[in-house]
Amino acid sequence: MKKITIALGLFGFMAFANAADPLNGTVWKTIDDKTKEPKALVKFTEQKNGTLSATIQSILTKGEENSCSKCEGPYKDKSLKGLTIVHDLKNVGGTNYDNGTIMDPQSGKTYKLKGNIADGGQKLELRGYIGISVLGRNQTWIRAN
Repeated sequence: MKKITIALGLFGFMAFANAADPLNGTVWKTIDDKTKEPKALVKFTEQKNGTLSATIQSILTKGEENSCSKCEGPYKDKSLKGLTIVHDLKNVGGTNYDNGTIMDPQSGKTYKLKGNIADGGQKLELRGYIGISVLGRNQTWIRAN
């Protein structure tokens, strides 16, 4: 009986430890700051180290399907579809995230990233910034799935 109790306890702990992050597998519509129109669909994936990345699944704005001409390094001139724009985003408690980076394909620049899930899981409020959070801008993405 003791062995069964220990085995069940370990199984329960393993299930809890392997629970996926709430963003894992979700798809979000990015919204253009100026036009307020959807630009792309971005999917979050949990990495082996527990952080999240997000990859562009499709471009929703006609004429912007081309390559990332202003991007640097390995992203230079790569197609926007399939481009990973969020790296190392970490859940820091509940629906709050921090310590990530986000790349803006239009400028090719990379910014620090933090955010939180809001509105019952229907919105993702993000803040990209340089140095300190005060020096940045907000963006709200809308859940697509």
